[in-house]
Amino acid sequence: MAEVRLGKMHLRWCDHCNVPVLEDANCSRCGKPTRQVGMTPPGDARPAFQHDIDFVREHVDLQFGEGAGKALLPDGSVYLFNKVPALDRMDEVIADGEVDVTMRYDLGIGWRALPRVKAAARIVRAASKNLIWADRGAVEPILGNQSLMAPGVNRVVGDFQKGEEVIVLDPEGNALATGVARMSSEEMRKAERGAAVKVRWAERTLPPTDRPQADWNMVMEANAGVMGRRVRESVEFVKRLSEEHADIPQVVSFSGGKDSLATLLLTRDAGLNLPVFFVDTGLEFPETVSYVHRLKDQLDLDLVVGKAEEDAFFGNLEFFGPPGKDYRWCCKTNKLGPTVKAIVEHYPNGVLSFIGQRRYESEQRSAKPRVWRNPWTPGQIGASPIQDWTSLHVWLHIFKSGVSYNPWYENGLDRIGCFLCPASDMADLDIAKSSPTYERWEGFLRDYAERKGLGPEWVEHGLWRWKRVPPSVLDELKRNIPGFELARKDVPRTGEGNLRLKLQDGFSPCTLGFSIEGAFSRDLDLEQVASVLNMVGEVEMGSDGGWCSVGYVTIFKEGALIAKGEDQEKIKKDVERVRRAVVKAEECVGCGVCIARCKEGALSLMQGKVRVEATRCIHCGNCFEPCPAISFGDAAYDF
Repeated sequence: MAEVRLGKMHLRWCDHCNVPVLEDANCSRCGKPTRQVGMTPPGDARPAFQHDIDFVREHVDLQFGEGAGKALLPDGSVYLFNKVPALDRMDEVIADGEVDVTMRYDLGIGWRALPRVKAAARIVRAASKNLIWADRGAVEPILGNQSLMAPGVNRVVGDFQKGEEVIVLDPEGNALATGVARMSSEEMRKAERGAAVKVRWAERTLPPTDRPQADWNMVMEANAGVMGRRVRESVEFVKRLSEEHADIPQVVSFSGGKDSLATLLLTRDAGLNLPVFFVDTGLEFPETVSYVHRLKDQLDLDLVVGKAEEDAFFGNLEFFGPPGKDYRWCCKTNKLGPTVKAIVEHYPNGVLSFIGQRRYESEQRSAKPRVWRNPWTPGQIGASPIQDWTSLHVWLHIFKSGVSYNPWYENGLDRIGCFLCPASDMADLDIAKSSPTYERWEGFLRDYAERKGLGPEWVEHGLWRWKRVPPSVLDELKRNIPGFELARKDVPRTGEGNLRLKLQDGFSPCTLGFSIEGAFSRDLDLEQVASVLNMVGEVEMGSDGGWCSVGYVTIFKEGALIAKGEDQEKIKKDVERVRRAVVKAEECVGCGVCIARCKEGALSLMQGKVRVEATRCIHCGNCFEPCPAISFGDAAYDF
């Protein structure tokens, strides 16, 4: 995956104290120089909680033998996780100021530990499998990052399959390289030719020494200088904004996550006791809702709650179908709708909201200013005191405060949101499945897949998270699962009566952009629809026959519609033209009026319905109306 740079790389390390230090060239605890940590951008490292450490140890044990995990990450040290761009989920584990191991989630397989060579030197202290001794003649080629060839294998320890992670040792037993087995252990013991190991990292290592002891109290001492400056600047920002907007109410927007908690703490550091605005989407983890109310009691907060309608999600689910990364109708029904409603109800004349937004979260948020007017809620001004903070800045401020935080952070999640959010990685959904709230959702997905002719892999591998599954995702599943195919069988079309289109439109608070998500009231004859859509413009047809698009509007076989763009009015007009074309295609009565109006001779009747010859159509739209299907059969659409 390409590097994503969203801001400065602030993470440094004090080797004397063996702790991370943000920004400063010298450690506030010992005064000694610090050094830059080499890690993958965007560099938004966070603390590794005990659950995270145990998770790494467990997978290292599974791959290299019991005890290998604790040899890699012993007790009594400070570890960080750095989330990096990946097809699904990948975290670099930082120890001693270096990336020790990368934890990667492979679709169709699950988690794998990819140790660097210095980490391998610690692992081999206790490892009992997936070890390969190289002969002396193979050492230099391996250090040149060449593959270990079968003739260079002296000894193999443990039974493993092709594709597993292995550690290569030199003749003295020192870790030399890590990489991927290109043969099974059985094949490697017998082979006389061919590549045995594809080397990922290689270097000469010395026997490792014990790690200096460190804890998070030491980390806070080492970062006292930078955190003091950061907090002072953010407090001054809060005070200044509060004074500038003293004529309107002021609140802290609170999601139950770490960033909004840090923002709340900063407003209190500024001497403000602002109401806390929480939107219960109805899709929160129960633990999140409980935590918000527990924090209310702990800090004596004035809690203002906006709540989605009880059936806002599941009541719309049958019509819209599952939401997706590219089809986020739920953001409008469960987040934007109740947010706007609550703000209008409580703050009709405007409000200043302090929001825990950070540039390191995403490219969209990196591009946003620190103060902005909310495009989807007139009268709301948003302001982020922590716009330039990294995750570690946030956690250090929370740790110092002693205030409780959402328990899901200590159970494997690094972000808090809706438990079924399609933007979640598959790795996060595996964690979310431990919540009883997920059972109802998974039950719906299985029933939906059966009705739509989709195979069990659509649910099992989280392919419901897209309307158009990216080719890269399907390619990885095919690589990792022999014979994998996204099956889809023909099933009877669903839906009765006149065709209707139900829409949710507006700025999405999740994607920070304007979009329209909609659904027609029944499955579509996509071949017929795609043909008639030529009246609107040039049509692209999906290779799997499951979708077609014209301009910025995409239509799916099951009736879903997606439109995105910067010009809101143009997008709305485009959607209306597409809607009319779909109605014309589906409910054509074969009257032939449009055929007579086409000067290019591009229209004809086929099985009683109009069809358009794409190579002759010039997309002029003269044939659109008058049309009985549009004028009399169309029940319009709902918002």
